[in-house]
Amino acid sequence: MTTKTITLIAASLACSLALPLAVATPEQDKETFQTYFKTRFPNVPENDFVNGAYAIDPVGRENWEAIEEFPPYENALSNGEEMWETAFANGKTYKDCFPDGPAIEGKYPYWDRDRGMVVTLPLAINECRKANGEEPLKYAKGPIADLVAYIAYESRGQITNVEIPEDDPRALEAYERGKQFYFARRGQLNFSCAHCHLGNSGTTLRTEILSPAYGHTTHFPVYRSKWGEMGTLHRRFSGCNKQVRAKAFKPQGEEYRDLEYFLTYMNNGLELNGPGARK
Repeated sequence: MTTKTITLIAASLACSLALPLAVATPEQDKETFQTYFKTRFPNVPENDFVNGAYAIDPVGRENWEAIEEFPPYENALSNGEEMWETAFANGKTYKDCFPDGPAIEGKYPYWDRDRGMVVTLPLAINECRKANGEEPLKYAKGPIADLVAYIAYESRGQITNVEIPEDDPRALEAYERGKQFYFARRGQLNFSCAHCHLGNSGTTLRTEILSPAYGHTTHFPVYRSKWGEMGTLHRRFSGCNKQVRAKAFKPQGEEYRDLEYFLTYMNNGLELNGPGARK
């Protein structure tokens, strides 16, 4: 395909934002989204997109693979496993909230029909804690990132499969809000998420290669060298907002949960491979 054709494919998702909901279904959005990245990076095996920029940066990949031999998130895994096994003050554990065990990341995010909202894994963890008389954890980093890292590790190999119930228009509205967020310009730099990770994916910003959006949700939480610690997906959302000089939203607020719902749906079919290590 020509560069012009690829650009048109990239633009089609953004164009659909201005159209009635019935014109572009989530499934059509997903097909357009995934086709764009497969066309833009034809030499990347589909499931390699879960590795972010390292799927398209051979030099960075060598360094990353060397780091993964002794991953910097090992302590997080140990801490997370200990948290999972440790009883609350009332004698119960996380197992009482999640009876299927720790390999549950593939179930999130999901649409909660009763409450009319998107439920993410960190939100479910804190709801479990509150139900058992424990204080909620902060959502961006720290213990919750360790616990989610352990759950992500136990869930490796599960396939992303977010569902948008067709019989509940509120679920579609949440998806559409997430999509609007992804393509909306914001901040003093007037950038959207799509500017960096869709239209300019694979190009260089300063010294970093901009990673493709396809696969973005599969490897969180991540240990970033820049942070020197683990961080959650919503911490990364907040960081991106700040980088374009926009006010960040509250982690696990409706804005970021709906964004996660949209972006994870775009990655349906990819394997989960978290936690990850990034620059």
